[in-house]
Amino acid sequence: MAYSPSLSSSSISFRSTNCRFLPFPSNFSIKPKHASPNKARTTLVVSASATDLSAVDGTTIAVIGGGSVAALAAVISLADPERRRRLQAEEVGGGDKEVVKDYFNNSGFQRWKKIYGETDDVNKVQLDIRLGHSKTVENVMKMLKGEGSLQGVTVCDAGCGTGCLAIPLAKEGAIVSASDISAAMVGEAEKQARDQLFSGNIEPVPVMPKFEVKDLESLEGKYNTVVCLDVLIHYPQNKADGMIAHLASLAENRLILSFAPKTFYYDLLKRVGELFPGPSKATRAYLHAEADVERALQKVGWKIRKRGLITTQFYFSRLVEAVPA
Repeated sequence: MAYSPSLSSSSISFRSTNCRFLPFPSNFSIKPKHASPNKARTTLVVSASATDLSAVDGTTIAVIGGGSVAALAAVISLADPERRRRLQAEEVGGGDKEVVKDYFNNSGFQRWKKIYGETDDVNKVQLDIRLGHSKTVENVMKMLKGEGSLQGVTVCDAGCGTGCLAIPLAKEGAIVSASDISAAMVGEAEKQARDQLFSGNIEPVPVMPKFEVKDLESLEGKYNTVVCLDVLIHYPQNKADGMIAHLASLAENRLILSFAPKTFYYDLLKRVGELFPGPSKATRAYLHAEADVERALQKVGWKIRKRGLITTQFYFSRLVEAVPA
């Protein structure tokens, strides 16, 4: 998840920028301006540059309320992010899935290709998100290798992006089926796989992952392990339940999921971030409570065996490993 909470007794501030999870403006902050020691009243100052505030006039909004939650609620009421989402969906002729597909085939692809890659052409926030995502991949690889060698193990990488997980899996000898809704992402993943898997002296010679352009709903087959990282962000909870059940039906021994955690604090940050659309705000972001994910797994006879939380300054992601109960 893309957040940067910085808490102290005198201030609350958070910053973020364009990211696949929750893209807030890079110079956005909220903090109490002053408070009387005898009154439980707070003045919050919400600030961002004029270039970030395409949905709000002015460069600074000051909201005075009886508490931070009430003040933030007042700020949120100044914009209508759901209306903006509907307009975006109409532009591409569909709902969430069509918006996501269009985004990651166009502007989103260029942004995330840089973040997932090794180029120096990234800002501080993008570099931090790259670090967070790489930590998620590293933790997944530790989970997978903890059961022994991956040689010949079949793995479905559902929502493979540019191959950040599929390629290291193939290097370890896994037989990987990787897919993504974005043809641009799949094309880049194939290119990266060829460059990394067959340009050195990897022994034994890896098996090239099978890359396909598919959404999660279209996946089929049986695999020893199914992994789906940072994709449930695009599914509301009612659809996420069905998707978790579907992914579990593909897995024989293990299902690994990462998702944006839903807590009161993160949900509040998400709602405030929606006030400031920016060029990357092309997809709706859904947070998921760990308890909801666990219930969805239990309904289909699975249980969570391992849990983790990957955090950097701008990246928050809950990681769970589930096995048949």
